[in-house]
Amino acid sequence: METTTLTTTPNLEAPDDFYEALIEAHQGLSGDESQALNARLVLLLANHIGSTAVLREALAAARAT
Repeated sequence: METTTLTTTPNLEAPDDFYEALIEAHQGLSGDESQALNARLVLLLANHIGSTAVLREALAAARAT
């Protein structure tokens, strides 16, 4: 079953652990390398989500904040 709406309520099982891993992934990278990592991560997660409708909701929400 495909989710067709963006989940905006807290949904991470360990948000602090994820934040720590995200910060660690950027350690030692230049600004350009860090931006490239973010772009690859976005594309990987977008592929995992798979729904263009949900991704458009996410883009709109991110742009609005």
